[in-house]
Amino acid sequence: MTADPRSPGDGLVLASGSPYRRELLDRLALAFESVSPSIDETPWKGEEPAELVTRLALDKARAVARERPGRVIIGSDQVATLDDEILGKPGTTENAVAMLTRCSGRSVEFLTGVCVLDGRSSDAEPAMHMDITRVAFRPLNRKEIIRYVDRERPLDCAGGFRSEGLGIALFDRIDSQDPTGLIGLPLIWLSKVLVRLGFEVL
Repeated sequence: MTADPRSPGDGLVLASGSPYRRELLDRLALAFESVSPSIDETPWKGEEPAELVTRLALDKARAVARERPGRVIIGSDQVATLDDEILGKPGTTENAVAMLTRCSGRSVEFLTGVCVLDGRSSDAEPAMHMDITRVAFRPLNRKEIIRYVDRERPLDCAGGFRSEGLGIALFDRIDSQDPTGLIGLPLIWLSKVLVRLGFEVL
């Protein structure tokens, strides 16, 4: 488990090493610490995508809470699904091209689970949320897909693209109640929870 050496924060910890989630949380202008949790993210046999992201968000928050007692911990996890199959992070150029080829002209569902643990109270229940974003990809030819993967290298991104970058050009439309959910941390819900916990978001 490694910590981001930036500001130690004011009781708030993001249980993630993702630079994209850090950038999102930065938008709320709150001091926080970022700690990368060490957990087993392997799906359980028969586990549904919604169950997986909810469980992993909670597991990440709990793992960091053990290292940072008495703090407010934010855990988050995301998966992309196509035909009820989880699309993981491609890891290689070949996998990214194959993944985007499957997505071309089709709709992909992104599920983002979020958990907020208030370690300041021994009897506080975790606040849980799941955001669903549906992304309709426009028809893409192989040349476009290869050029995109070569330019943006989205090998560590669920679904094989970065919506906050050039990946937006892959889409026909996005259906979501919270556009930040697609990037990995739904700020509309999160900001309301943090206000309820006493953080001055505004």
